[in-house]
Amino acid sequence: MTTPYPFTAVVGQTDLRLALLLNAVSPAVGGVLVRGEKGTAKSTAVRALSALLPQVDVVPGCRFSCAPAAPDPACPDGPHEPGPGAGRPARMVELPVGASEDRLVGALDIERALAEGVKAFEPGLLADAHRGILYVDEVNLLHDHLIDLLLDAAAMGASYVEREGVSVRHAARFLLVGTMNPEEGELRPQLLDRFGLTVEVAASREPAQRVEVVRRRLAYEDDPAGFAARWTGDESEVRARVVAARALLPQVRLGDTALLQIAATCAGFEVDGMRADIVMARTATALAAWAGRTSVLKEDVRQAALLALPHRRRRNPFDAPGLDEDKLDEILDGFPDEEPEPEPDPEPEGPDDGGGDGGGPGGDGGGVPPQGGGPETGHAPEETAAPEETAPEPQPSAPQQGGAGGAEQAAVGAAEPFRTKTLSVPGLGEGAAGRRSRARTAHGRTTGSQRPRGQLTKLHLAATVHAAAPHQKARGRIGRGLVVRRDDLRQATREGREGNLVLFCVDASGSMAARQRMGAVKGAVLSLLLDAYQRRDKVGLITFRGADAELALPPTSSVDAAAARLEKLPTGGRTPLGPGLLKAHEVLRIERLRDPSRRPLLVVVTDGRATSAGAVGGDPRELSGRSARLLAAEGIASVVVDCESGPVRLGLAGALAADLGAPAVTLDGLRADSLAGLVKNVRTSVTRTASLNSIPRRAA
Repeated sequence: MTTPYPFTAVVGQTDLRLALLLNAVSPAVGGVLVRGEKGTAKSTAVRALSALLPQVDVVPGCRFSCAPAAPDPACPDGPHEPGPGAGRPARMVELPVGASEDRLVGALDIERALAEGVKAFEPGLLADAHRGILYVDEVNLLHDHLIDLLLDAAAMGASYVEREGVSVRHAARFLLVGTMNPEEGELRPQLLDRFGLTVEVAASREPAQRVEVVRRRLAYEDDPAGFAARWTGDESEVRARVVAARALLPQVRLGDTALLQIAATCAGFEVDGMRADIVMARTATALAAWAGRTSVLKEDVRQAALLALPHRRRRNPFDAPGLDEDKLDEILDGFPDEEPEPEPDPEPEGPDDGGGDGGGPGGDGGGVPPQGGGPETGHAPEETAAPEETAPEPQPSAPQQGGAGGAEQAAVGAAEPFRTKTLSVPGLGEGAAGRRSRARTAHGRTTGSQRPRGQLTKLHLAATVHAAAPHQKARGRIGRGLVVRRDDLRQATREGREGNLVLFCVDASGSMAARQRMGAVKGAVLSLLLDAYQRRDKVGLITFRGADAELALPPTSSVDAAAARLEKLPTGGRTPLGPGLLKAHEVLRIERLRDPSRRPLLVVVTDGRATSAGAVGGDPRELSGRSARLLAAEGIASVVVDCESGPVRLGLAGALAADLGAPAVTLDGLRADSLAGLVKNVRTSVTRTASLNSIPRRAA
């Protein structure tokens, strides 16, 4: 078995270590969400925490880790007779991103339940994590329905498995820890609120601390057991402190003054609901117990606010996480300090007060300051959220057709984001679960039945009984029970919603018209990203100008990275419409290989003029026509926004729309408050709908 990296050897990351330890002291705090860039010791610190938790006593042979002193009366392995328990270390269970619902909550043998009336239940990860830690790496990539099940179990302290009237319940109380990289997408606001605390982590920019990170990591990789042995003393000290804080926790007094400070803080920051107040109260109490005190002080309330409120204040994904500490101090300064009760043996007031060569429980050692860093931080992090277009190549300065200027122009600011109408793609897809277009999914309303492919997950009871009924006499049925065999089982087919890919292909050539276009389009794309953030969609942006087209925004759900890319999007140069469409075809081809079932919708924003063929060469108009017909042949649902203005109109965008097999809309329809509605109203013929629905099957 691999020796885990010691928790106390983690360099810096003070807030992360404190949040984890507070949950170890009081699991009622509600878990921790750790947000940060890659390589910042997020996973290392979480995996190391289990070694600091006290042993748990369990009923021998119970698969659900019931406590001998108070066994769960509804335990599927019960009832348990009174008797001595068996001690074992607290478990750290990891939930993979690709886990199924049955793997998470457990599986019920439907065949035995119907035929024999027996609740044959195979426990899932929630049962394994009971009275331990459940760790979800990349929690933002977990399917929505799994997150809902996970957070419901964490809130109720129990897991329920319901299958066609047969139910199993078992206790599931655990310390929930999730880690995520915001560049890969955000969590929905209601899910953020379900995590008790949140911590933002980043690699240290201090050379001395980075050196210490590398030194410790190399020492651990050379001799894991020897490295861990050198930190045994510090690990034992922190473990003992956790046990002492747990014992002291019931004696901690949360006075009226502290409660008023908590309520005023939550109200002052306009936090929705009451969960923040409750979490802050529990966190402040745990902080007092960790410090060895029996009364909550103003400093505990302040620290609790810094851990419990930042993720609850984000009104939309463009808001930077964090808390205004000056405002926090202003609110708390309006209240007097409570008089602390005399303490016989005061403890240090944080997890970082150890010293000496070993670094102490804080793991800072050698005088290294406690900010940033961690054993995974071997290289400087990449600034992935920064735009790549900060130094675009100069474009040809030759005069352009249609009055477009040749010089590059300053980036255009985006219009104010707005709430969009629901987007949808025609037909019935089979894409990843989402909240957008109609699709066959694992969750939704039942529309029919079929024979199960692999393990049965959603039983269609009526179809199963209908399949088994004609064979009862031949199977020798006696009594009231129904003789059911595996061939009789039927899986329910369901219709729900899927996520889609909306790809914008935008003319960014130089002219005031283009600049006006870009402001509205940027605002619309940001608005669609806000919508995608809630509906689990992907949105991408291609721009074409000068002699080439570029992917300004790769298909993503990360609104933070998207906003940074869009903000500095340059304009100017000629109009390579054909290369822009070819770039769209390439992007959609790659995305189809990555995710064959996600259906795309292409929005082309242009006046239809093609003044450059780029590196492809040839006649620009002929190239744009061929490119459009290529996209139409692939069955891509599209719409063309005609940006041509002036008294004389050439109708080139209409010709492009005909080649794409798409509707065309004039520039007047490009207003920021109508672009999303335009996408929604795309309608295709029956032939094109059938072609669109066949894409996933051909690609697969």
